[in-house]
Amino acid sequence: MPTVAVDKADLWERLGQEFTTDEFDKLCFDYGLELDEDTTEEVEENIKKGLPTERPQLKIEIPANRYDLLCIEGIARALLVFLQKQDAPKYKLVYPKGGESDLLTVKIDPSTAAIRPLFACAILRNIKFTEKSYASFIDLQDKLHQNICRRRQLVAIGTHDLDTLTPPFRYEAKAPSTIKFAPLGKTQEYTAEELMTLYEGEKHLAKYLHIIRDSPVYPIIYDSKDQVLSMPPIINSDHSKITLNTRNVFIDVTATDQTKLDIVVNMAATMFSEYCEEPFTIEPVKIILPNGQSCITPDISARQMTAHASYVNSCTGLSLSSTEVATLLKRMSLEASVNPGNSDEITVSIPPTRPDIFHECDIMEDAAIAYGFNNLPDKFPATSTVGQPLAISKLSDVVRLEWALAGFIEVLPLILCSHEDNFEWLNHEDDNKTAVKIANPKTLEFQVVRTTLVPGLLKTIRENRSHALPIKIFESSDVVFKDTTRERQARNERHAAAVYCNKSAGFAIVHGMLDRAMKMLEIPRISSQDSSATTGYYIKETTDGMYFPGRASNIYYRSKAQPSGTISELKGKVESALHIHHDVQIGSLGILHPTPFKKQMQKVSTNED
Repeated sequence: MPTVAVDKADLWERLGQEFTTDEFDKLCFDYGLELDEDTTEEVEENIKKGLPTERPQLKIEIPANRYDLLCIEGIARALLVFLQKQDAPKYKLVYPKGGESDLLTVKIDPSTAAIRPLFACAILRNIKFTEKSYASFIDLQDKLHQNICRRRQLVAIGTHDLDTLTPPFRYEAKAPSTIKFAPLGKTQEYTAEELMTLYEGEKHLAKYLHIIRDSPVYPIIYDSKDQVLSMPPIINSDHSKITLNTRNVFIDVTATDQTKLDIVVNMAATMFSEYCEEPFTIEPVKIILPNGQSCITPDISARQMTAHASYVNSCTGLSLSSTEVATLLKRMSLEASVNPGNSDEITVSIPPTRPDIFHECDIMEDAAIAYGFNNLPDKFPATSTVGQPLAISKLSDVVRLEWALAGFIEVLPLILCSHEDNFEWLNHEDDNKTAVKIANPKTLEFQVVRTTLVPGLLKTIRENRSHALPIKIFESSDVVFKDTTRERQARNERHAAAVYCNKSAGFAIVHGMLDRAMKMLEIPRISSQDSSATTGYYIKETTDGMYFPGRASNIYYRSKAQPSGTISELKGKVESALHIHHDVQIGSLGILHPTPFKKQMQKVSTNED
């Protein structure tokens, strides 16, 4: 969870009262926050010692989905409403005097589709910054970048002094050699290529360079006089930088994800709209899309959802009326009213600052927070239920138990491994269609999500090579494959694998492990030529670079029989879940080729050197 540091005295001033540390800790807990630290004592000690220090800070842990609480403005606003000291603010769009025709426009060039196609923006008019509010504005951007923006990879925010620019604006993507401007904090102009080299040595920006560095075109925003506003997601222009004297702020947001784009532009605009001459007002901007259509951003219209008092009561054990539930929801900054035609139904208006609310259960949770989790009644549930394992988990447990009883030890290696572990060292080629790869791995040890359990088992043997032979280990866990037919473009498969390591080959031993598992699952062994068998398994010799030539077999499973008995019913459910049909290959076994072992041992030697 992100941690936000706020000035203690400033927060007390905003809340209109002072709290002891314990009182504020309780208030945070009641609202669903956590007071991580109060630096008052540390500051006082430093003052006594004559050391330089800042004002006392409150460090508050914020839920990861509450982006509206990532600044002191949002925290104070939410707590004031929770304490019933003020009503939730109503955000509104304010158009220029000429209406929509006078809106500032931004034209998106089709070339941006190749790098960062989505764009949104907003204007804060007649804003008045202080040193504290200015610092908070910059800090909110950084918090959003590190949280929902995923270190600027999905979304990037730029803020500019609108009075230094000449609209309309245009958003394009150009070759880096053709982009030239003076970046923030510099007076000299650089090309985009030169900036990539310049910022390699700057820690705070170097971590973002990889996002666009290898692209043939870079995103860039210009005004009508070809002045650069920013080169997202790396750096803004020094020409349009905001200062304490800035009165009109132009916010640009570029992204690769539409949902996160909408959330971020709303957060950046609504959180600091309280400093506008007319508080909580935002001037929209017209976006001209590449296809010629136009849209207005930001969209701060409230979402309408329906909740039911009976649902809230059933989840919390309370007996509240719809009116009482609506009152509780108002304390959580949600406008709620009882439906005149249905006394159980509550119409809830979700403000643009609460994108964390997706379902009625989220509304129920807010009502429970407002009521107080510690105030909820303690009582036994009216019904008693028993959890039931998934069919695939039950099947795994059967295999796990039998192999453990056979003297094999279960191991639990990591699901991530290096590219070499998963392919080269197993004598397999990467077709770029099988493994899910990590886009920006922190270490070479964690580059891909494994597609086989063998690398983890071999690593375990490597780390336990001083143990007496034989080493008998197994694992029953998930592997992951790319699957373009799925929403997430990947699928999990449950695999089971065992390795017998000794001075002599042990094909018969691992074959026996297979036979034992199949026997306990009541699956008979059949011949591949036995066409009369309705169900069973058989093995056929195969060639695989991971195994010795002539010492490997594929395992095939046939299923036509009707389920009968617990194990058969279990098999039927698993077969249905895994889409198993006639004579499907379900695995392989054999004597491993020396290459995987040699590579692992060489790696150990290299690491030890």
